[in-house]
Amino acid sequence: MSSLDHADLELIAALSSDPRATVVALAEKLGLSRNTVQARMARLDQAGVFQSFERSISSAALGFPLQAYISIGLDQTQLPRIVEELRRVPEIVQVHGVSGQVDMLTLVACRDARHLFDVDARILAIPGVERSETRLVMNESIPYRVSGLMELAHRESR
Repeated sequence: MSSLDHADLELIAALSSDPRATVVALAEKLGLSRNTVQARMARLDQAGVFQSFERSISSAALGFPLQAYISIGLDQTQLPRIVEELRRVPEIVQVHGVSGQVDMLTLVACRDARHLFDVDARILAIPGVERSETRLVMNESIPYRVSGLMELAHRESR
């Protein structure tokens, strides 16, 4: 989405502070009509402003408390096929293509160290994956957030 106006930013902030708020409650809080809030939410959703609900579900609550980042070095000419194979590994919760010494950074969730070892072995078995390096997540010092960006965007929209 190219730009968010003041009302969009207020709506996003309200949803961020209370993700389960009803459209009626949001309309009352923002001083907008219910139809306006619904239309704006639909437009924001179509524009890709809202990410997957899955981001809010704890992997630990599902029985996978151990998280690790696995850095992957690979044959760049095989990237599309490797990405498709990585997509089939259910323990991989996120993958980023990165610059630098490695090509991809994957976040995995596992039951325990043995499970992590098996996941890493499956990743290394993908043709075109040349090397991996695993780092255990010890804690989440700053959880995923966009509140600071929302505040910055709000200040800049005035």
